[in-house]
Amino acid sequence: MTLSQSRALDHVVLPVVDLDVAAATYARLGFTVTPRARHPFGTGNRLIQLDGNFLELLSVVAPQDIPAPTATGFSFAAFNRDWADKNGEGMSMLVLRSADADADRAAFAALNLPAYDRFDFGRKAVQPDGSEREVAFSLAFTGSDLMPECGFFTCQNRFPENFWKPDYQRHANGAIRLTTVVITSKDPADHHEFLGGFSGARDLAMTSFALDVPVPGGMISVLNPQGWMARFGGGSPDFDDGARFFGLRFAVADLAATRALLAENAVATRDWHGAIIVDAPAAHGVTIAFDQA
Repeated sequence: MTLSQSRALDHVVLPVVDLDVAAATYARLGFTVTPRARHPFGTGNRLIQLDGNFLELLSVVAPQDIPAPTATGFSFAAFNRDWADKNGEGMSMLVLRSADADADRAAFAALNLPAYDRFDFGRKAVQPDGSEREVAFSLAFTGSDLMPECGFFTCQNRFPENFWKPDYQRHANGAIRLTTVVITSKDPADHHEFLGGFSGARDLAMTSFALDVPVPGGMISVLNPQGWMARFGGGSPDFDDGARFFGLRFAVADLAATRALLAENAVATRDWHGAIIVDAPAAHGVTIAFDQA
């Protein structure tokens, strides 16, 4: 695949203990957060919609409804329940956009990547005016034995006209889109083959401290300790824990206005190479960087 044919960033999954507490935190960071929604498989979420991608704040709300995984069926809810039980809060999954979940599954299988049964589900989404509309999705899961704490799937949005809403995409901090998802690993090169297959990207860039996987509108970056320090300047994760999702970068319309809003809301920040950094303890386990668009 060329870059134009590779899979774009769709969303990331952020398990949290309490959805409303996490929503309040992200509101302090200047994000607009959608109302609570509930999945039919035991989890609930609140979203932060951006220009073409989003964050999913997730928690278990009905543990009795969580399906067990099978040999061919990946359980999104069970993975995130177990991840949260082990790790607490943070980022558990990276999701890329799908035009055809069946085609993605076939592509994963052809590359000898795990290819689970397609998973379909729907729910009612609350619109900004309080009405409800149907949303539905088809998911194709895969994964890497070298990144057991990181979940991966593609998402085909069946009713995008009911999902994306401009009122939910306007943020006080000026955020426009999620541009980069960061994985920390002692050996970024170990993940070259899997991330190339998962993303469909072919022009991956490898240096002594980073693996950069370009996708439409964004980047997946795998950083070792030196790479993390170079790009985030501190607040380093524990690299002895293996590969983990740990950082997100956002493009904002006016970085000075973003800085002023965060200061007004008493959010602890630091500057690094022109970016505003919010360290993981202040954002439920994920380091956030705001960059001028």
